[in-house]
Amino acid sequence: MPSVIRLPAFLALSALLASLPLGVARASDEHCRVPMADWQPREAVKAFAETKGLTVRRIKIDDGCYEVYASDAQGRLVELRLDPATLEELGTKSEDDNDD
Repeated sequence: MPSVIRLPAFLALSALLASLPLGVARASDEHCRVPMADWQPREAVKAFAETKGLTVRRIKIDDGCYEVYASDAQGRLVELRLDPATLEELGTKSEDDNDD
C-alpha cells in the first residue's frame, strides 16, 4: 500500500512543478502598483529616455507603468516599460527584437 500513498504525493508535486514556469512568465507581465502621488512627472520620464540617446515620440500609461515610445540615433523604434516611481526599466523592445 505505500505505493498508493506515494502516487498522490507524486501527482501533487508534479502539478506544483508544472505550474512554476507559468508563474515565472507572469512575473514579467505584472502591473505596476505605485500610488499616483509617488509617480515621477512625464518630464522626468522624457529626460530619462533622452539620457539613453532616445528621441521620445510618445509617453503613455499601461497597466500602471510608463511606456515610452521613442527612436534611437539610427532611427529604430524602441519601447521602454518603466516603473513610474523609480523609472527602473522593466522591459525594453526594439525593432531588432522582431528580426528572427
